Amino acid sequence: MPDFHSKALIAQGGGPTAVINQSLVGAVLEARKFPEISKIYGARYGVFGILKSDFLDLTESTTHNLEQVANSPGAALGSTRDKPDAAYCQKMFAVMKEHGIKYFYYIGGNDSAETCRIINNEAKSVNYELRVIHIPKTIDNDIASTDHCPGYGSAAKFVASAFAGVNLDNLALPGVYIGVVMGRHAGFLTAASILAKKFADDGPHLIYLPEKVFSTEKFAADVEAVYQKYGRCVVAVSEGVCDETGEPIVLKLQKQKECDSHGNVQLSGNTALGDLLADFVKEKTKIKRVRADTLGYLQRSFLGCVSQVDKHEAREVGEKAVQYSVWRDVDGSVAIKRAGDYAVRYELAALEQAAAKARTMPPEFIMGDNMITDSFINYAGPLVGEIGSMERLSAPAI
Repeated sequence: MPDFHSKALIAQGGGPTAVINQSLVGAVLEARKFPEISKIYGARYGVFGILKSDFLDLTESTTHNLEQVANSPGAALGSTRDKPDAAYCQKMFAVMKEHGIKYFYYIGGNDSAETCRIINNEAKSVNYELRVIHIPKTIDNDIASTDHCPGYGSAAKFVASAFAGVNLDNLALPGVYIGVVMGRHAGFLTAASILAKKFADDGPHLIYLPEKVFSTEKFAADVEAVYQKYGRCVVAVSEGVCDETGEPIVLKLQKQKECDSHGNVQLSGNTALGDLLADFVKEKTKIKRVRADTLGYLQRSFLGCVSQVDKHEAREVGEKAVQYSVWRDVDGSVAIKRAGDYAVRYELAALEQAAAKARTMPPEFIMGDNMITDSFINYAGPLVGEIGSMERLSAPAI
């Protein structure tokens, strides 16, 4: 086994979350316990910061400061969506060698796992001794190698809470409300809109996911049917819903398509889909009060809306990443495995598995074209935890 008494480097990639800094701090504090790791550096703005040697010496941060950062949303080191190629990796390795770095931890989603796979393969091809560990994170909950992803539980709690409040608003002033939720290929976050439902007529009454073909005609008919039944309708719709050709509905409205280096087309950050659907409902029905919101980036790093399970597991995947890198001569992605109801254990999955095609909602979580099953509620409920209580007046009419 090679001598891995050296320095470590940690970075963050992709979209921030409410608990990504728990993983960062978990890795830093755990690394301090091992004599094999003399220093742990943080690269600012992901792999891009490595090229510029833009590092912070996190071994000199106080524990108090780190714990405060852990409880802060966002990405404390800054992030990037850069996808390195061979030449990019060569530049990174030159900087790493200069600093004596042989441990690399990257916190991120599917694209970050792919970045780890590329870096790992390139390091092997040039015989550079480097242990590469991917620490999972994504609000989309779509990494195939893990039961669920740190970041999802807190974002799901925000979505559930938001729709609970919207439902009460809509109950007081009836009409149609359409809320657009993040989710390019997977509907896990949009499905979470159901988790705070209490009464039979509570919204969301309709939930549309990217896993199902979306028809604007059927959408308008569904909304009108619910409106006729309850005198109101609350809808949750994923930003990634597609027509029968597989093209996202929202892309039909965009004059210019903005893509990142991983080839992902930007879907968030505009109100096009909500506006389209609201206008279509008004056109196809006689309903006058139709409103649309796009939850947008609020879902990712909302201060004060954190799942305790999500918080603790995000810390632990950071800790496990360091343990795996020191105790085993391996590379990989930390994975959460569900055991019992509710408990978890941790494993190290292959980078190829984590970087594989994004996971989508399984069929048993989806009911028809516009609703969620109890199986999903049982799956997601423990990840979200308690949501604020709601009650209705109970008094006789006079």
